[in-house]
Amino acid sequence: MSARATATSPAAPQSHGKSHRKSQRAGTSASVRPSGRAAILLLAVFLLAMVSIAPTRVWLDQRSRLRDLERQAAQLEAANARLAERIADLRDPETLERLARECLGMVEPGEIAFITVPRDGAPTPPPC
Repeated sequence: MSARATATSPAAPQSHGKSHRKSQRAGTSASVRPSGRAAILLLAVFLLAMVSIAPTRVWLDQRSRLRDLERQAAQLEAANARLAERIADLRDPETLERLARECLGMVEPGEIAFITVPRDGAPTPPPC
């Protein structure tokens, strides 16, 4: 039995020593340099990020400008709708007659126009 003990005893320290060295290497593996592929991949990602900054900025600016133009278009469409209503109102004969009487002081033939004058001066024109 002693021969077996001597044969196995030298092998035991060798394997124990190797595993001990491996654990020491694993503990210091935080300072491992990246491989060539990792460096190339990192460089490619960096270049892609740098190249995409300007187009992204332009896209965001255009999106903001588009929102502003859409808001302005909505305001102009609302103003156009109000003006279309005003045009339709001014084409109405009753509205034209009312404006002619109130703003211009016009009367139909045979009618008599009266203008009230305040005591302290000239009459004020109507707000037309």
